[in-house]
Amino acid sequence: MAEGDGVANQVIRVRLDGSATESDIGALRKWLEREKPLEERVRAGELRIHERPRTDETGAPMGVGMDIVVVIVGAGAGAVFTELLDQVKRAVSAWRANRRDVEDGEPPEGRVEPVNLDDR
Repeated sequence: MAEGDGVANQVIRVRLDGSATESDIGALRKWLEREKPLEERVRAGELRIHERPRTDETGAPMGVGMDIVVVIVGAGAGAVFTELLDQVKRAVSAWRANRRDVEDGEPPEGRVEPVNLDDR
């Protein structure tokens, strides 16, 4: 079987920089869950969004911090992965703009990246 064939789940990781607070992580997760295209996929059982402790490349815990993980579920995951990656990037950008408007200080920078299932 070629790499990626039959893969049931694909993962997108959202990582905020060191200035992020726990409330930032929770607020961004809730924001992602309410974004229209993502919300529809969550309700359909095609997508799960959750927090997990931050780890390094080997999977070892990295001190204090959480990542937000978007798991695309199902056999068709590969077909929609790039589209969802773009939607998550846009949603993080919109959250940062909103956070800038409603709270003092610059919002934390966010990185949105695919995660190799072997490297989780």
